[in-house]
Amino acid sequence: MAKPQSLFTSLSRSAALRREVSLRGLQFAAEENLPHALSYGTVPSVCYEPVESDASHGNFLPATYRAIQRNPAWMHRLHRGHSQAARVFPHKEQAYRQLDCAVSSDALLMNCFCYPGVWRDGRVAALLGVEAGSVPEFGVRARVPMAGGKADGTEIDMRLGNLLLEAKLSEGNFQLKTRDALKNYSHFREVFDARRLPRAGGSLRGYQLIRNVLAAHDRKASFCLLADGRRPDLIESWYEIIFCIKIFDLRMRCKVLTWQELSEVLPPRLRKFLARKYGIEGR
Repeated sequence: MAKPQSLFTSLSRSAALRREVSLRGLQFAAEENLPHALSYGTVPSVCYEPVESDASHGNFLPATYRAIQRNPAWMHRLHRGHSQAARVFPHKEQAYRQLDCAVSSDALLMNCFCYPGVWRDGRVAALLGVEAGSVPEFGVRARVPMAGGKADGTEIDMRLGNLLLEAKLSEGNFQLKTRDALKNYSHFREVFDARRLPRAGGSLRGYQLIRNVLAAHDRKASFCLLADGRRPDLIESWYEIIFCIKIFDLRMRCKVLTWQELSEVLPPRLRKFLARKYGIEGR
């Protein structure tokens, strides 16, 4: 069972990072004179709006945003709705989207991997263990086999060739799921030692990670958690899940990478943007 202290630590670290990124986003919007809205709350979240007839967007580097606009699949991802916009933002004609938010881990992911020069020197591909010039796919359906011939309908944040990635920034945790629900996944018992999986009350912790490991197993793929170095709690939670994987080869295909480590091999302009807007800096 999860220790209350560990859950409290995750929530406090999540709140601290969300506060930092939100304040950076607000400062960035003010300095660049970017149209934006603020959510209700003590530390408001920043939601950017498209600039000049959608020619640019405050949440993305200009080169990245142009690249997204040239790719219909990426542009479709950008239009994903914000489920809480009507409740947390003042009413406006502007329909806020999930990737408009300064704290969106999906927007951060696209900022990094849609940038035109990201594959140029081969260092990003080498770090991730994928082929240079791999084309990212975002919001890929997991389709993990389940009982009764059904399949999981949730999404994988990004696929690069044979690598699946889950991106996190200020999210609180990896979600809970009951053990009975997880047993409905066809290969759950084959892949995991369920007795050792971390618990919280009557549920198992790390559902998103468990689901992605099962997706990697089904696809004979690798899986990487991409998290912030300021969130050691998330990284620790991931190692708890890895420890419970029974298949050695699959366990070896699971890894973790921090945004800070990734930033060290990114193009200089992108690295500067991440440092300014998110506080993400390499060594």
